[in-house]
Amino acid sequence: MAGEAEEFDVVVLGLGPGGEEVAGRLAEAGLAVAGVEARLVGGECPYWGCVPSKMMVRAADLLAEGRRIPSMAGEATVVPDWAPVARRIREEATDNWDDKVAADRFHDKGGTLVRGRGRITAPGEVTVDGRRVLRARRGIVVSTGSQPAVPAIAGLGGTPYWTNREAIEAERAPESLVVIGGGTVGVELAQVFRRFGAEVTVLEVAGHLLPPEEPEVGELVARIFSDEGMTVRTDTQVTRVDHHGAAFTVMTEDGSHRAERLLVATGRRSDLAAIGVGAVGLDESAHAIEVDERMRAAEGVWALGDVTGKGAFTHVAMYQARIALADILGERAPAADYRAVPRVTFTDPEVGAVGLTERQARERGIAVRTAVTSLSSSARGWIHRAEGLVKLVADDRFLVGATVAGPAGGEVLGLLTLAVHARVPIDGLASMVYAYPTFHRAIEDTLRLL
Repeated sequence: MAGEAEEFDVVVLGLGPGGEEVAGRLAEAGLAVAGVEARLVGGECPYWGCVPSKMMVRAADLLAEGRRIPSMAGEATVVPDWAPVARRIREEATDNWDDKVAADRFHDKGGTLVRGRGRITAPGEVTVDGRRVLRARRGIVVSTGSQPAVPAIAGLGGTPYWTNREAIEAERAPESLVVIGGGTVGVELAQVFRRFGAEVTVLEVAGHLLPPEEPEVGELVARIFSDEGMTVRTDTQVTRVDHHGAAFTVMTEDGSHRAERLLVATGRRSDLAAIGVGAVGLDESAHAIEVDERMRAAEGVWALGDVTGKGAFTHVAMYQARIALADILGERAPAADYRAVPRVTFTDPEVGAVGLTERQARERGIAVRTAVTSLSSSARGWIHRAEGLVKLVADDRFLVGATVAGPAGGEVLGLLTLAVHARVPIDGLASMVYAYPTFHRAIEDTLRLL
């Protein structure tokens, strides 16, 4: 039974990267702020997402570089060992999945941390675990993130399958692994575990890996995975999962695959009904909370991060946090603009993309022209024997989208993100001086083909 209400200026529901930023900044500004968190302060990114997964990727890339030595620089023997990877994740990234540092940081800024599951129960009111009532004089910020989306596959329920969380916490690399889902999480972890010795199969229902991205990069990644000894099946529907003893059997329409571990990486979802957004007039059955350019979702309600459907990226949540913060404090800030949201998949080659794909642009009725070049068109790409490509999507004057696959693809993407965001004329990009010999030179070569 709910007790007497506690009064605050703002209640922040969910302390992932964006929620923690908003809550902390509002507290520093002198507002009475309650931050409600059911798991760990900081959210998915530092404990089960961006940070520990990139430690895994870094370790796997070192193994791959070592294996390239014989063809270019001498002799080397590479022996994978998962123990230092698991230790680094546990000790350096997650403090053994303890959020004391983050919780103390919020407290030191003047915030009140409330542990538990919060639900909006009335305008300006959040109830935690059904008993603790928090009232918000100025409003509520919804930043509850997302959870792994697990498909309704016969036999899957009740089996010890992995999501990204269990994969990140693994104390050893499996001997074999089936990955259901060829999106960003699936392909990153597939390549990591393959490089640490696992036999890996990736199953994707779409026609190519990385379905939201350009098909050229999906096909490139699939070819490289095959070269590394992985089995990749696209256009493949999983029909059933069985688990007996120490192994999974994953059945598809054209065969079955057996492995020690099963990773389900089929996207993420937000449960708006569990948050109780219907109490403020929002649709609880919707895929995401619709927000305006100031992150307002309803009277006295702001939303940011995964729940807004603008991209399940930490950088989107932090971007939206700045906008919501300014609006709550009555300060001026640029309105939200998602024209140039960058996204990076940390495979080898690394895939960076921004703006619209060719298909998305055409579906919007934009008359576009495209150009694709191999990364080896740049001298540095050739020197590195690098696999990769650059694809540009342009209207009559500006880039509307771009993709880079190759070493440091996410870093090379920076130039193209600026070009899409600032609407730099293509003529201006083509007339720039590009340093030689850099991977960026492949952008110059691709511009010539537009």
